[in-house]
Amino acid sequence: MFSLQGVQGTSLHDVLEHSGAPRGSIYHHFPDGKTELAQEAVRWAGEHIIAATAAALETDDPIAAIGILRRQWARVLRGSDFRAGCTIVAAALEGERQPLVADAAGEVFSSWEQVLADAFHHQGVTRPRSRSIATLIIASIEGAIILARARRTIAPLERVADELELIAREALESVGARSTRRAGKVAEPPRGV
Repeated sequence: MFSLQGVQGTSLHDVLEHSGAPRGSIYHHFPDGKTELAQEAVRWAGEHIIAATAAALETDDPIAAIGILRRQWARVLRGSDFRAGCTIVAAALEGERQPLVADAAGEVFSSWEQVLADAFHHQGVTRPRSRSIATLIIASIEGAIILARARRTIAPLERVADELELIAREALESVGARSTRRAGKVAEPPRGV
Protein backbone atom coordinates (compact mmCIF):
# COMPACT_ATOMS: atom_id res chain seq x y z
CA MET A 1 0.00 0.00 0.00
CA PHE A 2 2.89 2.36 0.73
CA SER A 3 4.26 1.80 -2.77
CA LEU A 4 0.92 2.89 -4.24
CA GLN A 5 -0.22 5.60 -1.81
CA GLY A 6 2.87 6.59 0.14
CA VAL A 7 3.22 6.27 3.90
CA GLN A 8 1.32 9.46 4.67
CA GLY A 9 -1.46 8.53 2.24
CA THR A 10 -2.04 5.13 3.86
CA SER A 11 -4.15 5.12 7.01
CA LEU A 12 -4.41 2.40 9.63
CA HIS A 13 -8.01 1.98 8.47
CA ASP A 14 -6.68 1.24 4.95
CA VAL A 15 -4.28 -1.35 6.37
CA LEU A 16 -7.04 -3.01 8.42
CA GLU A 17 -9.41 -3.06 5.48
CA HIS A 18 -6.76 -4.46 3.13
CA SER A 19 -5.50 -7.10 5.57
CA GLY A 20 -8.78 -8.07 7.22
CA ALA A 21 -7.01 -7.95 10.61
CA PRO A 22 -8.95 -6.91 13.69
CA ARG A 23 -8.23 -3.35 14.88
CA GLY A 24 -6.81 -4.48 18.21
CA SER A 25 -4.19 -6.65 16.52
CA ILE A 26 -2.38 -3.67 15.03
CA TYR A 27 -2.00 -1.99 18.40
CA HIS A 28 -1.09 -5.30 20.03
CA HIS A 29 1.76 -5.92 17.56
CA PHE A 30 2.59 -2.26 16.93
CA PRO A 31 1.94 -0.36 20.18
CA ASP A 32 3.41 2.83 18.71
CA GLY A 33 0.83 2.74 15.93
CA LYS A 34 1.35 3.67 12.33
CA THR A 35 4.95 4.83 12.73
CA GLU A 36 6.07 1.49 14.14
CA LEU A 37 4.03 -0.42 11.54
CA ALA A 38 5.59 1.68 8.77
CA GLN A 39 9.13 1.12 10.08
CA GLU A 40 8.63 -2.64 10.15
CA ALA A 41 6.94 -2.63 6.73
CA VAL A 42 9.90 -0.71 5.27
CA ARG A 43 12.42 -3.12 6.79
CA TRP A 44 10.44 -6.14 5.56
CA ALA A 45 10.07 -4.66 2.06
CA GLY A 46 13.80 -3.94 1.97
CA GLU A 47 14.64 -7.55 2.80
CA HIS A 48 12.06 -8.85 0.33
CA ILE A 49 13.28 -6.64 -2.53
CA ILE A 50 16.95 -7.56 -2.06
CA ALA A 51 16.33 -11.30 -1.46
CA ALA A 52 16.48 -12.45 -5.10
CA THR A 53 19.39 -10.12 -5.79
CA ALA A 54 21.28 -11.47 -2.79
CA ALA A 55 20.90 -15.00 -4.15
CA ALA A 56 22.66 -13.97 -7.38
CA LEU A 57 25.35 -12.19 -5.40
CA GLU A 58 26.02 -15.33 -3.34
CA THR A 59 27.10 -16.97 -6.59
CA ASP A 60 29.43 -14.01 -7.23
CA ASP A 61 27.46 -12.61 -10.13
CA PRO A 62 26.79 -8.87 -9.71
CA ILE A 63 25.74 -8.56 -13.35
CA ALA A 64 23.01 -11.19 -12.85
CA ALA A 65 21.84 -9.21 -9.82
CA ILE A 66 21.25 -6.17 -12.03
CA GLY A 67 19.22 -8.37 -14.40
CA ILE A 68 17.14 -9.62 -11.49
CA LEU A 69 16.41 -6.05 -10.38
CA ARG A 70 15.43 -5.17 -13.97
CA ARG A 71 12.99 -8.07 -14.27
CA GLN A 72 11.61 -7.66 -10.74
CA TRP A 73 10.80 -3.97 -11.23
CA ALA A 74 9.44 -4.49 -14.74
CA ARG A 75 6.95 -6.99 -13.27
CA VAL A 76 5.95 -4.59 -10.46
CA LEU A 77 5.53 -1.66 -12.84
CA ARG A 78 3.56 -3.56 -15.46
CA GLY A 79 1.53 -5.46 -12.84
CA SER A 80 0.41 -2.24 -11.18
CA ASP A 81 -0.18 -0.40 -14.46
CA PHE A 82 2.76 1.84 -13.46
CA ARG A 83 1.07 2.95 -10.22
CA ALA A 84 3.40 1.17 -7.78
CA GLY A 85 6.87 2.37 -7.01
CA CYS A 86 9.44 1.42 -4.44
CA THR A 87 8.17 1.25 -0.87
CA ILE A 88 11.58 2.34 0.38
CA VAL A 89 11.50 5.51 -1.71
CA ALA A 90 7.96 6.24 -0.49
CA ALA A 91 9.24 5.94 3.09
CA ALA A 92 12.33 8.05 2.41
CA LEU A 93 10.18 10.87 1.09
CA GLU A 94 8.32 11.14 4.39
CA GLY A 95 11.25 13.11 5.84
CA GLU A 96 9.98 15.67 8.33
CA ARG A 97 6.53 14.11 8.76
CA GLN A 98 7.82 10.64 9.69
CA PRO A 99 11.53 10.88 10.57
CA LEU A 100 11.67 7.37 12.07
CA VAL A 101 10.20 5.90 8.89
CA ALA A 102 12.63 7.90 6.73
CA ASP A 103 15.47 6.65 8.96
CA ALA A 104 14.33 3.05 8.37
CA ALA A 105 14.43 3.73 4.62
CA GLY A 106 17.96 5.08 4.96
CA GLU A 107 18.99 1.91 6.80
CA VAL A 108 17.53 -0.24 4.01
CA PHE A 109 19.35 1.73 1.31
CA SER A 110 22.60 1.38 3.30
CA SER A 111 22.12 -2.38 3.63
CA TRP A 112 21.47 -2.70 -0.12
CA GLU A 113 24.60 -0.69 -0.84
CA GLN A 114 26.62 -2.92 1.45
CA VAL A 115 25.37 -6.14 -0.16
CA LEU A 116 26.21 -4.86 -3.64
CA ALA A 117 29.54 -3.32 -2.63
CA ASP A 118 30.60 -6.55 -0.93
CA ALA A 119 29.82 -8.51 -4.10
CA PHE A 120 32.01 -6.28 -6.26
CA HIS A 121 34.78 -6.21 -3.67
CA HIS A 122 34.69 -10.00 -3.44
CA GLN A 123 35.38 -10.03 -7.19
CA GLY A 124 38.51 -7.91 -6.67
CA VAL A 125 37.15 -4.40 -7.21
CA THR A 126 38.62 -1.93 -4.70
CA ARG A 127 36.43 -0.99 -1.74
CA PRO A 128 35.93 2.65 -2.79
CA ARG A 129 35.04 1.67 -6.37
CA SER A 130 32.77 -1.14 -5.14
CA ARG A 131 30.91 1.34 -2.93
CA SER A 132 30.58 3.83 -5.80
CA ILE A 133 29.21 1.20 -8.17
CA ALA A 134 26.74 0.01 -5.51
CA THR A 135 25.49 3.57 -4.96
CA LEU A 136 25.21 4.09 -8.71
CA ILE A 137 23.17 0.91 -9.14
CA ILE A 138 20.68 1.78 -6.41
CA ALA A 139 20.31 5.44 -7.40
CA SER A 140 19.98 4.56 -11.09
CA ILE A 141 17.40 1.80 -10.63
CA GLU A 142 15.32 3.94 -8.26
CA GLY A 143 15.47 6.88 -10.67
CA ALA A 144 14.54 4.63 -13.57
CA ILE A 145 11.50 3.39 -11.64
CA ILE A 146 10.34 6.98 -11.18
CA LEU A 147 10.86 7.78 -14.88
CA ALA A 148 9.08 4.57 -15.90
CA ARG A 149 6.08 5.46 -13.74
CA ALA A 150 5.93 9.01 -15.08
CA ARG A 151 6.22 7.87 -18.71
CA ARG A 152 4.21 4.65 -18.25
CA THR A 153 6.84 2.55 -20.00
CA ILE A 154 9.67 0.35 -18.80
CA ALA A 155 12.01 1.80 -21.45
CA PRO A 156 13.92 3.96 -18.91
CA LEU A 157 14.43 0.92 -16.69
CA GLU A 158 15.69 -1.14 -19.64
CA ARG A 159 18.16 1.55 -20.75
CA VAL A 160 19.46 2.13 -17.22
CA ALA A 161 19.88 -1.61 -16.56
CA ASP A 162 21.75 -2.02 -19.86
CA GLU A 163 24.18 0.76 -18.88
CA LEU A 164 24.61 -0.57 -15.35
CA GLU A 165 25.43 -4.03 -16.69
CA LEU A 166 28.01 -2.47 -19.01
CA ILE A 167 29.61 -0.48 -16.16
CA ALA A 168 29.64 -3.56 -13.92
CA ARG A 169 31.14 -5.73 -16.66
CA GLU A 170 33.87 -3.15 -17.38
CA ALA A 171 34.73 -2.86 -13.66
CA LEU A 172 34.98 -6.64 -13.32
CA GLU A 173 36.98 -7.03 -16.54
CA SER A 174 39.43 -4.33 -15.49
CA VAL A 175 40.09 -6.25 -12.27
CA GLY A 176 40.67 -9.40 -14.33
CA ALA A 177 43.08 -7.56 -16.62
CA ARG A 178 44.98 -6.13 -13.64
CA SER A 179 45.31 -9.48 -11.92
CA THR A 180 46.48 -11.09 -15.19
CA ARG A 181 49.18 -8.42 -15.61
CA ARG A 182 50.27 -8.89 -11.99
CA ALA A 183 50.70 -12.59 -12.61
CA GLY A 184 53.22 -11.74 -15.36
CA LYS A 185 50.89 -12.33 -18.26
CA VAL A 186 49.81 -9.81 -20.84
CA ALA A 187 46.05 -9.47 -21.00
CA GLU A 188 44.59 -9.95 -24.44
CA PRO A 189 42.80 -6.89 -25.81
CA PRO A 190 39.06 -7.20 -26.29
CA ARG A 191 37.95 -8.48 -29.70
CA GLY A 192 37.57 -5.83 -32.34
CA VAL A 193 40.23 -3.56 -30.83
